[in-house]
Amino acid sequence: MHADKPVRLILDDGTIFEGRSFGAETPAAGEVVFNTAMVGYPESLTDPSYLGQILTVTFPLVGNYGVPENTFTNGISNFYESEKIQVRGLIISDYSHEYSHWNAQKSLGEWLKESGVPGIYGIDTRELTKLLREKGSMKGKIVFADENEIDFIDPNLENQVAKASCKEVITYGNGEKRVVLIDCGVKHNILRCLLKRDITLIRVPWDYDISQIEYDGLFISNGPGNPDFCEITVQNIRKAMQNDKPICGICMGNQLLSKAGGATTYKLKYGHRSHNQPVRMVGTERCFITSQNHGFAVSNASLGEEWEPLFLNLNDGTNEGIKHKTKPFFSAQFHPEAASGPTDTDFLFDLFIEKL
Repeated sequence: MHADKPVRLILDDGTIFEGRSFGAETPAAGEVVFNTAMVGYPESLTDPSYLGQILTVTFPLVGNYGVPENTFTNGISNFYESEKIQVRGLIISDYSHEYSHWNAQKSLGEWLKESGVPGIYGIDTRELTKLLREKGSMKGKIVFADENEIDFIDPNLENQVAKASCKEVITYGNGEKRVVLIDCGVKHNILRCLLKRDITLIRVPWDYDISQIEYDGLFISNGPGNPDFCEITVQNIRKAMQNDKPICGICMGNQLLSKAGGATTYKLKYGHRSHNQPVRMVGTERCFITSQNHGFAVSNASLGEEWEPLFLNLNDGTNEGIKHKTKPFFSAQFHPEAASGPTDTDFLFDLFIEKL
């Protein structure tokens, strides 16, 4: 029997959940969100789009396959989606103290402790998820002794993209075509997917003036938080649109390209975070199962005359991508690179490369 320390999750509506600690014994605060994926906790925990958030995993058993070693090849993580754990805390129902996997180097609990991130198990995640679906994503905090150990924090009131982005220009590969990637909190599998297509990839900070670089195409990455904080990025994208070179965006990249085209964004009640979001390519009967992680969406009604939706979500009708009617600009709100999740839409990288 494991004598794990009692810990509480407190929501800003006053709801309290009692559980046991299996991570770092340190208080944490952020926006409480849920993900319905059955696998992929190492990828989810290191996804920069979760920066500032406390992640609830709805699948009941977590930790049974441990975590791999954090190794890198040419500056890109081999198994994770960034250099470190990005979530503020992890909430699960049942933690497997024992793990087994050919690639596992340590337990999930050991990894959380090393990273200074708290984890709670013994929570009724069904009840918590139902509450978040009814009331929307809420501020929450993880505390051990005193409920005043830490204050509530709303990450949507801070520029999370600036925190997640790289701080200097990084170049990968040596292909003939040159692609500039605006790093808003890029998942490393986006880097891997692009580099597999034999390009030179130039990764720049979120606010970098890309007009001073020669390139064949522009790629705008995923990222955390509220897109309204990225007005500098939007202005840079708007300038890039004037030279008609191909532009592609993923997730936050979809929102920023849309804003550059004159559209508006809004916060979803509880967001899309899962491996099973169905989307339809507009004008066709082609449907895809997609991996998603976002709390904001583009208003379809706000798209200008030169733009149109590229994909729509079949669950709630929200925007899942846009395209320009005449120019080589398009984007997806979901994650074609998966990691983890289905790879059904990996072909979008090929469409982008073909346009270079």
